[in-house]
Amino acid sequence: MSTDDLTALENWVQPLLAKLTTTERNALARKVGQALRKSQAQRIAGQQAPDGSAFAPRKVFAGGKIRGKKGSIRSEAMFSKLRTAKWLKVQVTGEGVAVGFLGRASRIASVHQGGERDLVKPGGPAYQYPVRELLGFTAEDRENIQDLILQHLKT
Repeated sequence: MSTDDLTALENWVQPLLAKLTTTERNALARKVGQALRKSQAQRIAGQQAPDGSAFAPRKVFAGGKIRGKKGSIRSEAMFSKLRTAKWLKVQVTGEGVAVGFLGRASRIASVHQGGERDLVKPGGPAYQYPVRELLGFTAEDRENIQDLILQHLKT
């Protein structure tokens, strides 16, 4: 979803939200945030970017494993823990709602979101990670937000 789409959504919802009390706005923001967190987590589980394209696969190392004999990361989907509610948080403020990562998870997500260069492990080699957009709006997200707002206003 482009910045223009987000601006259009904001312009559409602003007069509607002005009619709500602070408590109603916060309840609606929480509902929207939880729906967004759920859709983002499902998309991440499906290994898809907001535009529908697949995430770049993991790099295959010598021997085909990232870890030694005790266990292999490859058997697990990327970002399986990162997409849980423990790390993917919803924050409601008087200004709106934010869905994102906190703490160390934020740093990891940022590296993948922007395709940055980072250390594989502390003191280890640096690696240029491919872009894997973890967070972003889809057209379906926009429609879901509009539906949630209209349902809330009907009640």
